[in-house]
Amino acid sequence: MGLILKILIYFCLFAGVLCVHQMSWLPCQFIDEHVFLNNEGHTETKLIHREAMLQFGQKGDAPVNPNAITFLLTASKLDLRRYVDGVEADQLECELRRYSTEGIHVRWPVQEAREYNRWYSCTIKHSNGLLTITGFLRHPTDQPPSGQQDYRSWAAIEDREILTTTVSMIIKTQSPTVKAGLGSQQKLHCQFAVDHKGPNTTVEWHWQHRGERTRLFSHTSRTGQTHGSGVGLKSLAIGDASYILPFAKLTSEGTYVCSVAVNPLFVHLDINLHIEEAPRVSVNVERVLSLVEGDEHKVVCDAEGYYPLDVEIVWYEQDAAASGQRVGAPLPRALQNILLSSHKHNKDKTFSLSAFFYLKASLRDSGKQFTCSVSHPSLRLPIKKSFILNVQEPSSLMFNLTVGVTVVTLLSILYLMLRYLHSARAKYVQKKPY
Repeated sequence: MGLILKILIYFCLFAGVLCVHQMSWLPCQFIDEHVFLNNEGHTETKLIHREAMLQFGQKGDAPVNPNAITFLLTASKLDLRRYVDGVEADQLECELRRYSTEGIHVRWPVQEAREYNRWYSCTIKHSNGLLTITGFLRHPTDQPPSGQQDYRSWAAIEDREILTTTVSMIIKTQSPTVKAGLGSQQKLHCQFAVDHKGPNTTVEWHWQHRGERTRLFSHTSRTGQTHGSGVGLKSLAIGDASYILPFAKLTSEGTYVCSVAVNPLFVHLDINLHIEEAPRVSVNVERVLSLVEGDEHKVVCDAEGYYPLDVEIVWYEQDAAASGQRVGAPLPRALQNILLSSHKHNKDKTFSLSAFFYLKASLRDSGKQFTCSVSHPSLRLPIKKSFILNVQEPSSLMFNLTVGVTVVTLLSILYLMLRYLHSARAKYVQKKPY
C-alpha cells in the first residue's frame, strides 16, 4: 500500500500538476482594514497588506509559516482544494479579506456551530485568467456582535495568530473573460455550493456596460419565484448557475455579474464578454500578376467585417524562391509606400479597411512575391494573401502580339476559303442533270 501511495505522489510531481489532496497550504495576502473618522468627520478606510497562509488541516496543527497569519481550514462539507484541482500552485493568486455582514446577525445552520461568527472572504485567481473562486471562511467566536456595523470595530488580529475556520460557501467561474464571435452561443460559467442542505438562496445575473445595468435573471429558492431566463432551474438546483447567451451581438458586449446570496452572505463574480469578429481578407489580383515593364497597377488588400477596430495591415515583398526556405532566407521587407483608406463602419457595426499601393512593373522585380498580412485581436496568427509578379519586356510582348494576330488572321482566311469551296461544290452538284 505504501509503495502504491509513493508511486501516485511521484506521478503527480512528474506531471507538474498539484493534486487536490497534495496541496496543504497556499501563500496569500491578507488585506486588512483600519476604519476611522478623519478630521472632517468622514469615514475613511486604510488598507493594510499583511502576510498570510491558507493552510489545510485539523484544529491544533502547527503553522507552516509561524511568522505569518494562518487561516487554518478544517474539514467541512466544502473542500476549497476541489475547485482548483489540476492547477499548479504557482499559477494561483490568493487574497484574504474581512467580510462585513453589515450588522446582520444570523446563526449559521450547521452542526456544532456556535451562535456567533466572524467572516472572511478568500479569493483565488488563476494568473492566466482561467478561473476565479471566492470562498467564505467562518471563524466561530463566543463574542456577540457589538450592535453596530462590524467594520467599525474589527477584532484585532496578531501577526502570528492562527484562525481556525471552515469553508461555508463557494462560488466559482471558469470563464472570467469570454471572447465571442458574432452570432455565437456562449455559456458564462458560474457554480456555487453551500455547506448545508436547503439554504435560502437567491441567484441573480446582471449585465452592465458604460453605466447601464440590466437584470437578466433572478431566482429565490424559498419562494420559487423566477424572473428572466438563461439559467436552467434543474441545473440551478445542483449549484450550476451558468448563464446561456443564445446569440452574441455587438450590444451583448459588457460585464455579466453572477451573484449568490445566502443570508448574511452575498458574493458576486464578474465575467467580461468581449465581441471579436475576424476580418475577411482579399486582394484584387490573381496568384500571378503579369505586367509589361513600365506599367503601373493598383494593388488593394481589403480587410472586411472585423470587430473591434484594432487592425493592422502590412504589405511585404520577398523573392519567391526565398519564401520557401526555412534557414538562411532573407526576411520579407515591409513596403513603405502603402496608403490606407478610412475605416468603413458597416451596417452590422463591424469595420472594414483597405491598404493599397501602386506597383510599377520593373524587370528586376519579376518573380518577387508580394504578401498582405492582416493582424487582429481575434486572430492567433495573421491572415496572409500573396501573389507573384511576372514582368515582361515590351518587345517580347509585341512579338507575341504580332504572332497572335497573324495566326488569327490566317485561321480566319482559311475558314472563309473553306466556306467558299463548300458553297461552290454544292452549286455544281445541283446543276448536274443526272
